[in-house]
Amino acid sequence: MRLLEKRPETLPSEFTVWAESENVEIIGGEHKTEYFRDADILIPSPGAAVSMIRPLLTPGEEPEIMAETELAWRQLEGEPVLAVTGTSGKTTTTSMCAAMLEAQGLDVFLGGNIGTPLSEYVLARAAGRPRADVLALELSSFQLQTCSTLKPRVAVLLNISANHLDYHKDMKEYIEAKMRLFRCQDTTCLAVFGPGLRGLPERMNVKARISYFASDSTRFPDMQLIGPHNHANAEAAWQACKEFGVTPEHARKAMQAFKALPHRLERIAESGGVLYVNDSKCTTVEALKVALASFERPVLLLAGGRFKGGDLNALKPVLKKHVKAVGLYGASREIFEPAWKDILPVSWDETLRSALARLRGLARPGDVVLLAPATSSYDQYKNYLERGDDFRRAVTGQD
Repeated sequence: MRLLEKRPETLPSEFTVWAESENVEIIGGEHKTEYFRDADILIPSPGAAVSMIRPLLTPGEEPEIMAETELAWRQLEGEPVLAVTGTSGKTTTTSMCAAMLEAQGLDVFLGGNIGTPLSEYVLARAAGRPRADVLALELSSFQLQTCSTLKPRVAVLLNISANHLDYHKDMKEYIEAKMRLFRCQDTTCLAVFGPGLRGLPERMNVKARISYFASDSTRFPDMQLIGPHNHANAEAAWQACKEFGVTPEHARKAMQAFKALPHRLERIAESGGVLYVNDSKCTTVEALKVALASFERPVLLLAGGRFKGGDLNALKPVLKKHVKAVGLYGASREIFEPAWKDILPVSWDETLRSALARLRGLARPGDVVLLAPATSSYDQYKNYLERGDDFRRAVTGQD
């Protein structure tokens, strides 16, 4: 077994000790063709695009490339999988599924792209963990692109919009990666799709039973989450969980107790009549549109960072309807400012905190100060988590 790590010094010391004891060869530095020779299976990190790896493989001698999820799936013993993908809403919807299933009294493993790899479940089972009733998995296009035999009993595709085009060659490849979630399903399985995806299952030859969901604020009226999109997420979760025997009563109980996940339209504080909301997970233009439409109160918007693409001009109607002013910060000023400066006040500051201070000065009782960057965080932060945590500390003064 061979592990390729460009920066082996970042590996935990306990891992390197284990690798040595198990004869796992660790090779550092840039990847080279010879490192892949004689390999039977290649398991890339989710962040390593297959398009970057293939040129290093010897034609005619390519190993099978599979995601960690695919490898773990092949070790399962028949545990049913409920898998959720989509451009936005995956983590919230998968967590809702787990909450509904657990309210019904089922033993659930919650993992995948949400933070705990499926292989952790496999290892836990080998160490004596009882068999789960359902495996609830969030799966990204990065993972799905190299899944070939994965067969979820229930698969959910929430939505698709432009994203990760710095990773995927084009939208066609991105959509095909998402649709691999359904490729091995048959009529014993259920495929759940968002309302904007009608016709896609037929075009992609989905063989499972097909269901569509829509936003329904009447099914879970006591839900604590902000925005109609979360009622849609809950409806998707409900349609998925019905297949596992979840009753309406247990689903309602789960949704009544369900709280916003960190960095996803998370209420941070209300001070002087001004609500502060952290939506640092908003990394795309489409996610920003959804976030803004979640509020009836006037919004002071914090945006900026490393732009991933999308049509900012298409947001003008929703900006005019919901936003009083925009406080830009960090990278991509040259993209955001020209697009929006003619329709509403737009300012720019070097840092998020400086932009937040400026918007605080403009805020009035009844307003919302919303961090919804519509970008990746990599200009100033390691990830969206660090960005959201910095916003929270700045709002609450808990540095």
